[in-house]
Formats: sequence, C-alpha cells, structure tokens
Amino acid sequence: MPAAFPGEEFGMVEFDEYHGYAHDYRDRYAGLPVTEVDPEEENGELPAPEAVAWRVSAEVYDSERGFPETFAWFMERVDTTRVTALVIGSWADAYDISSEEVICLLVENAARFPALRSLFVGAMPSEQCEISWIQQSDVTPLLEAFPSLERLDVRGGTGLGLRPVKHGALKTLRLEAGGLPGLVVRGVGGCDFPALEHLELWLGVEEYGGDAAVTDLEEILSGVRLPALRHLGLQDSEIEDEIAASVATAPVVARLETLSLSMGVLTDAGAEALLTGQPLTHLRRLDLHHHFLTDDMIKRVQEALPGVEVDLSEQEEGDDDGDGEVWRYVAVSE
Repeated sequence: MPAAFPGEEFGMVEFDEYHGYAHDYRDRYAGLPVTEVDPEEENGELPAPEAVAWRVSAEVYDSERGFPETFAWFMERVDTTRVTALVIGSWADAYDISSEEVICLLVENAARFPALRSLFVGAMPSEQCEISWIQQSDVTPLLEAFPSLERLDVRGGTGLGLRPVKHGALKTLRLEAGGLPGLVVRGVGGCDFPALEHLELWLGVEEYGGDAAVTDLEEILSGVRLPALRHLGLQDSEIEDEIAASVATAPVVARLETLSLSMGVLTDAGAEALLTGQPLTHLRRLDLHHHFLTDDMIKRVQEALPGVEVDLSEQEEGDDDGDGEVWRYVAVSE
C-alpha cells in the first residue's frame, strides 16, 4: 500500500491527507476504519476496540443526547483500554459552547485509555459548523494526560489554547483553523517535542483570529525543540510570502523531507524568496497547491527543483475590484 502521507514510511503514525476542509473523518482516521458510536444501536455488534477508530459526537443543533451521555455509553460498551484511535466530532452548540467539557471528560478518564495513540478533537464538516465558528479551548491538558499519545489533530482556532509543554511521544501535531492565534503558534514553538516528525499549522486570516506574525514562528523555524521533524506545514496564510522568505533561511529546513506552504496567498515574491534562499533540492516533496504564481514562476520553480515532487496545482487568480487593488484569498478562512 503506498504511503498515505509523505513521511509515513519512516515510522510516522499513518496520516490521512486531504486537501481543504471537506473531510470529517467518518471513513478513516490514523490508518483505521472509523466506527460511529451510536447509543441508539443498543444491541448492535461492535468491532474489536483496537480494530477501528471510534468516533464520538453529539448533534450540534437540537441535540437530544449530549456529548457526555454518548461518551459514557461508549465507555460502558467498549473496552477502552484497547482503544488506539479516537475521533471527537461535534458537541452540542459547538458554535457557542467550547470544547472545554469534552476535553475535561477525556482528561478525567485518561486512565481508561492507556493504549490511545491518535486523537482528533473537532472533526466536524462545514455543514455542521464552519471551521472558524468552532469554539475550542486549551488542549494542553490532553498532552499532559496522555503521555503516550503519538498524534493530535485539532480543528478550529477560536478559543484555542496551547501552553509550552514537553511531550516525549508525540509524532504528529496538526492544528486546522481559519485563523490560528499567535499565542497558540508561540505555544507550539515553546513546546519540547523530541519525537515530533510532522507539524502542520493552518494559520488562516486576521479576520478570524489569525493574528500570528512571522516573528511568532521563530522558535519553530529554528528547529531547536524539534530534532526529529521531517515535515513542516505552514499553510493557509495571508502572509505566505513573508513566511516563505523566513523559511528560505530557516535552520529547520535542512532536516526536512517534505515542506508545505500551500493553501495561502503565495505569490511570485514568496516563490522568488524560496528560489534564492537555501537549497531545497534535498526535499522529496514541496507542496505549494492553492497559490497565485504566474506561469513563468511556475516554470522557474519546476526547473529549479527537477528531483523534487512539487505540487503546483490550484493556480489561482486574484480578484480585481476595479480600483487596481487585487484581492487574494486563502483556501480556508470562515
């Protein structure tokens, strides 16, 4: 079976790669088929706890059964000591009520999940709750309560918190947001992640809380606390050109196998910075999909990196509002 994600072959937790924000992880997660926890099926036969990723959710609107009740039913019916992957979908009124109760339930019951290695919090599609409407909370307690966790995915940046922490097992950290707060970005940079191989941040736009500046990325780009990093994604940003310029001289790049500056407002200026910066020929893959490069620059990038798999799909054109100013947009915002 081919690698699902660049880097899987060197020992990473299997990663499910999807462009954009449509995927709600109802089919597969962490290399496992997903089974929805449904208390209505009282007598249904359940799979082996370790054979699937368990999805626990409550309806966002007019929910008759809240998340705590569904989670309690799950823990009663399933031997959670054997569960390796858990997908937290939605919770009641997720556009108004934060994930704090959900995270508290997970933390309070951490001892009942000793085998948990992969966890997604907030895997809800836009028809349930737009990504920037999802009310998150501080996810640091999850890392503190699950020291053997190898993969953490979080969707939604509103209210999201992450304090500097040391975690020796985490291999994959993904934060999907239409606007990722600078405080969270600095928090990631302040964490000691000696085993982290895959770091992916959707930075988003200022309108939805994405106020991170390039200076907030300094600790990440230094790579000092990320000795095992092999994939870096600094994506979906309206300052993608500035990020590209910083990446062009960043110490962490030399150890990467794959790099993603996709989904954002990358123009010829950012691509020029990449081409005139440190060599990128050691990369196996460079993901720039959803970009605003001209045809000439696309050709230059391809010619400069003949041995690198470069994704230059989804070439976009800015919208001219008639006054000479061109409006460009990220792939995921609201």
